[in-house]
Amino acid sequence: MNSQGTEAEDRAAIYLQQQGLKLLTRNYRSRFGEIDLIMRDGSSLVFVEVRMRKSDRFGGAAASITPAKQQKLALTAAQYLQQHGNSACRFDAILLDQAYNIVWIRNAFEA
Repeated sequence: MNSQGTEAEDRAAIYLQQQGLKLLTRNYRSRFGEIDLIMRDGSSLVFVEVRMRKSDRFGGAAASITPAKQQKLALTAAQYLQQHGNSACRFDAILLDQAYNIVWIRNAFEA
């Protein structure tokens, strides 16, 4: 990952922790893909996709979380849940622009 991507994930993790979530894991990998951040929000697990885009020219950061990417995230999350025990969960997205302004989308998609 490039330094800008690492910086985006760092800022996302800090932001979510300031909102009361607890960081459990960063960059969880499976054969299906990777989940940027796994956090706990009360009794729920939160699988977080962090996206940064230089411009909105091609739809911005949110548009980059395609159905194929959502499927990879869901499969990776299912593997995590198998290893760590089933729990209520959701998929959130943290979107950043070049100035590191953050938009937090809770329940960004359903798995």
